[in-house]
Amino acid sequence: MSSHRPRRRFAQNFLVDRGVIRSIIGLVRPKKGEVVVEIGPGRGALTNGLVAGLERLVAVEIDRDLAAMLRERLGAKGLHLIEGDILEVDLGQVLRDEGGDRLLIVGNLPYNITAPLIFHFLAQADHIDRAVIMVQREVAQRLVARPGSKDYSLLSVLVGMRAEVEMRLQVGRHCFRPSPSVDSAVVELRFADGPRFPVEDAAYFGRVVRQAFGQRRKMLRNSLMGLNPEGGRDWLEGLGERADIELTRRPEELSIEEFIRLSDACTNLGEEAS
Repeated sequence: MSSHRPRRRFAQNFLVDRGVIRSIIGLVRPKKGEVVVEIGPGRGALTNGLVAGLERLVAVEIDRDLAAMLRERLGAKGLHLIEGDILEVDLGQVLRDEGGDRLLIVGNLPYNITAPLIFHFLAQADHIDRAVIMVQREVAQRLVARPGSKDYSLLSVLVGMRAEVEMRLQVGRHCFRPSPSVDSAVVELRFADGPRFPVEDAAYFGRVVRQAFGQRRKMLRNSLMGLNPEGGRDWLEGLGERADIELTRRPEELSIEEFIRLSDACTNLGEEAS
């Protein structure tokens, strides 16, 4: 297994620190009916321990050589390996195939697809109970950021609408081979059955948040204009009054609840997503 050379196109940085490996495995405590899915098992640093403690583990690996190695070594020990791109995997289908209730995602996420992968989880959040994932430390800081902080972002709001997030472990770059140029952290996401806060239109809420953070340095009165270009300043003024939010504020200052007020106000004003 050590003869495999890391491939840059797959952003392969293999976790080698045994203490960190044990700590992550310790966070994976599946409940009855939960199907554990490992993302990017690589050389099997986490996979070995997970297989040892589970009746069955599903893993998704894009590297065909590593997939072949893992299948040969662990296939008979309860490992179901899916060879392919996790961004193209239907997690709902995985759950149905395994006959479980919800998924428990675990893994060291490839740095080059971290944000798209988290959004992929959000799109299929109805099938996920928890995720214990290692990401770049700056991404972890965004996930747990609060309004008004420099790390508060689109990711903070959209993830916070569906999941509670907790920082569980700091992981230095020296814990990997080859060593990446950044440090990492393990976060735990606990998904709700639906939006964590009441909202009239969850899809439109997402549109409002994306519109606001698309021009995050601008005031809301400028960044939100794209929601209804024909409505002009009169529409914006009505939006601000209905939501009771001063539109001279910037998106990183608003809480999830305030974004909901904006979204609901838009919906009530009759401006539906196009």
